Amino acid sequence: MVSLAGHVVFELGAGVGMPLASVIGPYAAAGFWTLVTGGVLAASTGDESADPLLAAANGFGIAAVSAHLLGWPARRTRVGLPWLEDCEGLGPELMRYYNPILYLSGVAGVLAIARENRTARRYLPVAMLGLVPGLIAFQHWEHRRLRRLAQTRPGWWNRRRRRLAPAP
Repeated sequence: MVSLAGHVVFELGAGVGMPLASVIGPYAAAGFWTLVTGGVLAASTGDESADPLLAAANGFGIAAVSAHLLGWPARRTRVGLPWLEDCEGLGPELMRYYNPILYLSGVAGVLAIARENRTARRYLPVAMLGLVPGLIAFQHWEHRRLRRLAQTRPGWWNRRRRRLAPAP
């Protein structure tokens, strides 16, 4: 979960906002992601009763990474892995940082499922992969919405998007 928080913080720091920012605003979205991350971290104290929640959270993280890698322009690396060329308005210049963040998040999620949360049923994280098509659609919808908002309500959280915004 910490790696996913890093992913969201990178997007915010790069000036493209974060998930839900176009719907509830940047501050509320930051608060939401802080609460979610804190809640999941609090649940990971070692009590096995939290294993289903943690397995689902890890599965959701893998689904989010998969949605990024499948839903945005990519090329293949020498070993055949997708490497994003652009994503959510970050631009090609930030992809050398963003791709490793995504892969780190995905690997962390897989390792957590394999090594932790052993009492959770295995279908929980696998079921989260069913969210990938919806997450791809949401990412593109929010990207379009944030591009429009960058034009009408410029601010620091969408500064990178202003150059991508459609002309008024």
